[in-house]
Amino acid sequence: MTIAAHPHAAKPLRKRIADASEPYLYSAPALILIITVMLVPLVLGISYAFRDIQLLNPFSGGFIGLDHFRTLSEDQAFFRALRNTLWWTGASVFLQFFFGLILALLLDKPFAGRGLAQALVFLPWAVPSFLAGLNWAWLFNPVIGPLPHWMYALGIMDAPNNILSDPHLAMWGPIVANVWWGIPFFAITLLAALQAIPRDLYEAASIDGAGPVQRFLSITLPFLAPTIAITILLRTVWISNFADLIVVMTNGGPADRTQIVASYIFTQAFKRLDFGYASAIALVLLVLLLAYSMLIVVLRQTLLNKG
Repeated sequence: MTIAAHPHAAKPLRKRIADASEPYLYSAPALILIITVMLVPLVLGISYAFRDIQLLNPFSGGFIGLDHFRTLSEDQAFFRALRNTLWWTGASVFLQFFFGLILALLLDKPFAGRGLAQALVFLPWAVPSFLAGLNWAWLFNPVIGPLPHWMYALGIMDAPNNILSDPHLAMWGPIVANVWWGIPFFAITLLAALQAIPRDLYEAASIDGAGPVQRFLSITLPFLAPTIAITILLRTVWISNFADLIVVMTNGGPADRTQIVASYIFTQAFKRLDFGYASAIALVLLVLLLAYSMLIVVLRQTLLNKG
C-alpha cells in the first residue's frame, strides 16, 4: 500500500516560509503606518516624562529619572485638576447618556417628521468643538447672550451674571456645552441598537400583559446593555481627554476651578513650554484611563459569565 506524502513535504523550505509569511506581508503597510503614526509618538512622549524638556531652556533635554513624578506628587494644582476631571467626566457622561437614551427611545417610534427630527438631533455632532465652545461662551455672556437673563427671570440666579466667572458655578458652563455637543453620540448608537431588537418580543410581552416599564426593563435594557457598556467606556475616555471646550470657554479659570487634567497638560506644554512635566502628567492620565478601561472590561465579562 502506498502512503500519500504530506502536502507540505514536497515543498522546499523557502516556499513554505514564503507561504507562511504571505499574510504578514499583506498587512505590513498597515502595521508600518500604525507603528509610525501611533507607537513612535507614544514611545517618545513616554520618554519625555523622564527627561527635562523645556523649550525655552537650551540646556534642557537630559535624563532626570522620576523627578517629574516627585514634583507631581506634591503639585496641589494637579490634584485639584484630577478632582475636577472626575466631576467634569461623571456629570458629562451621565447627562449625555440620560438625554441620549431619551432621544433614542423617542426617535425609535414612527411619527410624522421623524427624519427631520433625527437630522436636528444629530446636528450638534457636526459642529466643531471650538465653535461649540465659543457659541456657548457667548450664550453665557450677559452682554450678548440670553441665558443669564433667562435664568434670572426664572429665579435660578440672583442677577444676570456670567456663570463662567463664578468659581462655584463655572464648571457647569463647559458641562452644559459638552452635554449639548455629545448627546448625538449616545442617541445615534443607542438608536441603532434599539432598531436591531426584534419587534416580535415586544408584541409577545404585550400579549402577556407586560406594561411599558416592564417591557423596557425585561427587553430593551438587556439588549442595550452591551452597547451601553461600550459607549460609556468610550465616551468616558474621550471626555477625560477632551479639553477643547474648557480651553475655549474658561481657560481653566476662574482660580483653576475648571482646570481638568487634560487642560492642565495643555497649560504646561503650550503655555509654560515644559514638555517634560506635561508628558509626566499625560502618562499618569494614561495609566488611570487604562486602569478604568480594564476595570470596565473585567466587570462586563464577569456579568456576562454570570448571565
